[in-house]
Amino acid sequence: HEQEHDREISELITKHEEEMEKLRAELSKEQQHLLDELHQQMAATHKAEIEQAQTQHSLELEALRLSLNNMHTSQLELTQSNLRREKETALVELREMLNDKRAQEVAILQSRHQLELDKVKEQCLREKEDL
Repeated sequence: HEQEHDREISELITKHEEEMEKLRAELSKEQQHLLDELHQQMAATHKAEIEQAQTQHSLELEALRLSLNNMHTSQLELTQSNLRREKETALVELREMLNDKRAQEVAILQSRHQLELDKVKEQCLREKEDL
């Protein structure tokens, strides 16, 4: 009876150890499954964060590009305005210079004309006297 009892205990211990081994294997399998699932979730989250960062980076780059484009346009407009002002100033100076030169030439021509007129009058008077 004692041997049978020992045998039953031995069988129970063996059965218990087999069940424990089976439970360990199932637990290990489930842990691995949970680790794989967690790894996939982390990879998906990481991928989503990278995509979000890339999108944010693209938006920031686009904003910088637009800002730079606006600054460049403003600079071009300012340069055009400055060049237009310089051109207008140069044209005014040139017009004044040409007007001054024309006034000098008119004065010289009037002076010559007056001299010629005086000569003709003088010649006329001499001819009258001669006659």
